[in-house]
Amino acid sequence: MVKSGLERLLKESRKDLLDRRLGLLCHQASILPNLTPAWVALKAKFSQKLKLLFSPQHGLFGEKQANMIASYEIVEPETGVPVISLYGPRLAPEPEHLAEIDILLVDLQDVGTRVYTYIWTLLLTMKACSKNGVKLIVLDRPNPIGGKIEGPILEEKFFSFVGLAPIPMRHGLTIGELALYLCQKFSLDLELEVIPMEGWSRDMFFPETGLPWVSPSPNMPRFETSLVYPGQVILEGTNLSEGRGTTMPFEVFGAPWLKVLALKEFFSKIEGIKVQIMHFIPWFDKWAGKLCQGIRLWIKEPQTYQPVKTTLLMLKEVAAQNPEFTFRSPPYEYEWSKSPFDIIVGKEELREALITQNEEHILTLLEEGTKEFQEEVEGLKLYV
Repeated sequence: MVKSGLERLLKESRKDLLDRRLGLLCHQASILPNLTPAWVALKAKFSQKLKLLFSPQHGLFGEKQANMIASYEIVEPETGVPVISLYGPRLAPEPEHLAEIDILLVDLQDVGTRVYTYIWTLLLTMKACSKNGVKLIVLDRPNPIGGKIEGPILEEKFFSFVGLAPIPMRHGLTIGELALYLCQKFSLDLELEVIPMEGWSRDMFFPETGLPWVSPSPNMPRFETSLVYPGQVILEGTNLSEGRGTTMPFEVFGAPWLKVLALKEFFSKIEGIKVQIMHFIPWFDKWAGKLCQGIRLWIKEPQTYQPVKTTLLMLKEVAAQNPEFTFRSPPYEYEWSKSPFDIIVGKEELREALITQNEEHILTLLEEGTKEFQEEVEGLKLYV
């Protein structure tokens, strides 16, 4: 079984932490293999030294839905430690919070996709710690979809809270490796430590770790969701339902007007995937209460499946066959003017290529910059 950074920290003799005031950035997936929450385990080990908890988007217990649904300050009931929200009232710790601690521990389960706000909460927290002289320790966890990458690379003009650095959509790094990359990329004057996992390798998918899957966010209920998410999250920038408001978010998608028979034919030519025509009625979000003609995705060969490429080529088909298809209007994740589709995919040219049906240009844009990113992060990788 893989040992997380949290598990390793708790088993190590860290005398350097015993007399320091600690904070912890975490969420409901920050657990030990026996499901003990990180804050309970750390409180037991360091007693009164755990001063503050910080929660990312969705709240400490993952109770809030997505897209600017804020969470607020609470007191964690089992430990009595105050929880400071980093989504809504603020997006990073404030100086008065950091004045209460000497070291900030970070234990977050990422899903390997650029459009997932926890890694950007990490970056903004790193910048705040750098300015305020607080050491930051990342307790590493698996990238559930392994070490492969897929573009496109995010362009700086589309930076937002779902992307604040020029990384690929599927980045192939652990959250600890991302912390090292972001520290180097932004030249942060930060005392940064990463406690690596034990037993993890880049060819692993989450079930191979032996660790329990706890939903890192409300619409990431299963490991299988994370397999399709790097592509299907792009649907958030369109008027297609990405399955929010159903029991299978991102694994199903559709709309009342979607021509599903033609799409089934499209998917029959895609390696690593099977599909099923499925009708569904979302109970919230896009097309709430409406019967949607839809598709369910079944990933049969995770090693060969390319989620970003598949979704973009699928959208090319949808745009060609369905005149009702459109791109979503702002706001989206605290961005009030830019196209949600553009800030999600990271390149304006991709939206244009979908409209003009230019498949060759789509595939070129997917590859642009990925080799250079691989070279940039090679020396920062903690695992083979």
